[in-house]
Amino acid sequence: MHAKTDSEVTSLAPSSPTRSPRRPVYYVQSPSRDSHDGEKTTTSFHSTPVISPMGRFSGSLKPGSRKISPNDAPSRGAHRKGNKQWKECDVIEEEGLLEDEEREQGLPRRCYVLAFVLGFFLLFSLFSLILWGASRPQKPKITMKSIRFEQFKIQAGSDFTGVATDMITMNSTVKMIYRNTGTFFGVHVTSTPLDLSYAQITIASGTMKKFHQSRKSQRSLTVIVMGNKVPLYGSGASLSSSTGTTSLPVSLKLCFVVRSRAYVLGKLVKPKFYKKIECDVTFDPKKLNVPISLKKACTYD
Repeated sequence: MHAKTDSEVTSLAPSSPTRSPRRPVYYVQSPSRDSHDGEKTTTSFHSTPVISPMGRFSGSLKPGSRKISPNDAPSRGAHRKGNKQWKECDVIEEEGLLEDEEREQGLPRRCYVLAFVLGFFLLFSLFSLILWGASRPQKPKITMKSIRFEQFKIQAGSDFTGVATDMITMNSTVKMIYRNTGTFFGVHVTSTPLDLSYAQITIASGTMKKFHQSRKSQRSLTVIVMGNKVPLYGSGASLSSSTGTTSLPVSLKLCFVVRSRAYVLGKLVKPKFYKKIECDVTFDPKKLNVPISLKKACTYD
């Protein structure tokens, strides 16, 4: 074998075919043994081209090295095909990892959301139930105070059909105290008409104005109960007199219902309280314009 000199090796480098910058190579020096005309064997270095993974060119030609011919390097098509296969494998592997991650994490996340929603509704329902149960014993208290008759007059007349009968005209004032015992809620209060009846005939009526009562507070209420020329038909025979009023005590009944509604948690928790009140009242002609106590004359249901 005829060993090439350094000048020959150097001259080969520029004349070698131009390589594409997309596939640069670098040289790794490896030892080889050459003999020349029986002379003593000398050690020289030959360069072997290696394709860098990062596509960078490294190495340099040194004396005694040789450059691999283009035929020794992998073909451009094979290299490009290999890169394409690696890219496809990377994409498939990445998609597989994403799908595995979604399968592992998707179900727990949905479960967490569902558990949170259910837990919230359960806790809210429990809290509302506790508030409702706590508000039930805190019922409003109503105390009837008195009734005073300012006018009680009976006279002859006729109804709207022209039937002759005794007619009654009266005017009275009812007083009471309303107390809200609720410690954490106010109440809206309304009432049915206060009806004053004689022998199952309503001879007078009054209306309580609706109001709001704050927690742990009370107020005094005054309601005007009156009737004008109410026909008594046969029931007024025992009440008529020449003086235009009765001379005997008259038994009457006062009846009404008080409705209270509390808004404990907005409109979601709104307990209602009903109180039916009936009072037995005796009108005494001698006590006109005198308040008559109702403390022991009423029932509360």
